[in-house]
Amino acid sequence: MINVERRGAGPALVLVHGITESHHSFDPLIGSLAENHDVLALDLRGHGESTREGPYDVLRLALDVQETLAAAGVSDVVLVGHSLGGSVVSVAAALMRVRGVVNLDQTMDLTSFQASLRALEPLLRADAATFAATMDMIFDAMRGPLSDEEWARLRALRRYDQEVVLDIWASVFELGEDELAAMVTNLAGAIHAPYLSLHGTDPGENYESWLSALVPQAVVERWAGAGHYPHLAEPERFLARLADFEARL
Repeated sequence: MINVERRGAGPALVLVHGITESHHSFDPLIGSLAENHDVLALDLRGHGESTREGPYDVLRLALDVQETLAAAGVSDVVLVGHSLGGSVVSVAAALMRVRGVVNLDQTMDLTSFQASLRALEPLLRADAATFAATMDMIFDAMRGPLSDEEWARLRALRRYDQEVVLDIWASVFELGEDELAAMVTNLAGAIHAPYLSLHGTDPGENYESWLSALVPQAVVERWAGAGHYPHLAEPERFLARLADFEARL
């Protein structure tokens, strides 16, 4: 069972959170979004109040999104995903017809992500205390300008389940660089909807040209200094940017 909070009326807008968190990470935005959207905020499998039954790979998580929307009778949606959710909505957009995709601070260049994550693999596979401390280190490095109050709220949402996290990142750990690159190329080539890639952390000097080669309609935006949570660091700016994106669909 995939837990969904549904509020408001209007064009369908689907919100997908990041790893270890829940749909409540979007709480500061949901009220405003529900004023003119049918908002569906999902807990991914293994997160929040959703089922804790694997597998937890990104394809399975994307299929959960597709199946949940079909069961709810919802179509023609805009998908918004943060961090892991950015990967999930990108894969979902390769599987189903959507009006648009907004990827919040998740690089699609998984080979670059692979290099940094593999360096932490021994710590992530260690005992529970070491795993949790490593996850804290990862998140603390991405905090950006969030207030102490907002950071405490997000920390309280996180649930560090080692099995879930390692299964989500299994392909990054286990596939060779060429295999991982081919997987990304195949999935990205199936995305035909308008695509906004919005980054508060630097995705790399050549990221725009790299992504455009795979997803020609993609627009890459950098919000310098906004950190890993640009939508929460600058909520009014994000709401305005989302409205502009939807107006152009």
